[in-house]
Amino acid sequence: MRYAVVIERAERNYSAYVPDLPGCIAPGETVKEVEREIREAIRFHIEGLKQDGLPVPAPSSIAEYIEA
Repeated sequence: MRYAVVIERAERNYSAYVPDLPGCIAPGETVKEVEREIREAIRFHIEGLKQDGLPVPAPSSIAEYIEA
């Protein structure tokens, strides 16, 4: 599955979250690191949902850049 991920710049690092997987977040010192961490967080989150017998939400969010 392919999930949309939002990466935000914080004061001293980066943070990522997955809109379709509430609670699935990851920090990182660089964009590359936060991308690696959120991939692992997604895998871990989905594995936990399955182990708990909960449904895994299908990807439904759409990310797009809009010029203003």
